[in-house]
Amino acid sequence: MEGRKVVVSALQFACTDDVASNVATAERLVRAACKKGANIILIQELFEGYYFCQAQREDFFQRAHPCKDHPTIIRMQRLAKELGVVIPVSFFEEANNAHYNSIVIIDADGTNLGIYRKSHIPDGPGYQEKFYFNPGDTGFKVFETKFAKIGVAICWDQWFPEAARAMALQGAEILFYPTAIGSEPQDQGLDSRDHWKRVMQGHAGANVVPLVASNRIGKETIQTEHGKSEITFYGNSFITGPTGEIVAEADDKEEAVLVAEFDLDIIKFKRKSWGVFRDRRPDLYKVLLTLDGSNPAV
Repeated sequence: MEGRKVVVSALQFACTDDVASNVATAERLVRAACKKGANIILIQELFEGYYFCQAQREDFFQRAHPCKDHPTIIRMQRLAKELGVVIPVSFFEEANNAHYNSIVIIDADGTNLGIYRKSHIPDGPGYQEKFYFNPGDTGFKVFETKFAKIGVAICWDQWFPEAARAMALQGAEILFYPTAIGSEPQDQGLDSRDHWKRVMQGHAGANVVPLVASNRIGKETIQTEHGKSEITFYGNSFITGPTGEIVAEADDKEEAVLVAEFDLDIIKFKRKSWGVFRDRRPDLYKVLLTLDGSNPAV
């Protein structure tokens, strides 16, 4: 039995702190992925520049721009239309006095299908996102593109199984996670790479959907209020199949264009027959609406 086939791609590259250079690199790799047959191409999180959240600096708010008339989004709309591919585009969004870590989904005809704003905002050494970003107010969303219904969440969201399940419940056939993660400035001995991968492999397997994760590489140094902070991003972008098996994977140093093909109809019947959605008991999950597990009926 054969059905709807889709080729997905994860891009991986080192960022400079120059927007024009990074956007040009992203476009070059999108074109390379298209030549490999990709239909949906994922660029890493906040790819327009360095991951600035290592510092709490007022001047970095200048990097934020409204979604409307955003030059990078417009350029990616033209590129998507030219190539006939779907491109999720990550950016630092300014919305009046609010700021979000956001992504727009560009369909294969260049149409902007809408925006998702990152829901879970981390705050720790090297990853001080709460200084810049409001918690997203869009909720978890699924976008019906030309090639598939996709769920797209952002970096820290990927650690929360509830987010993946919410998107799968809404009909997501593939999950996408643009990312910026690497070393921990406060503890150079801490390496979350394998943990990071296993958590998302679990999302894929638990929901019986393929998953695409795109992370950056390279060493980035930011001047902070306490001196210099440095993160070495560990790449390892990957694509899993519907049982969580890794089918394509990058290393921790090299630029990469990963691709993998999936038959969505075959996976759909596997998902139905496995029973994980048939046997769900949402009436027992009220505890998930609490922070500490108490008073689950409230």
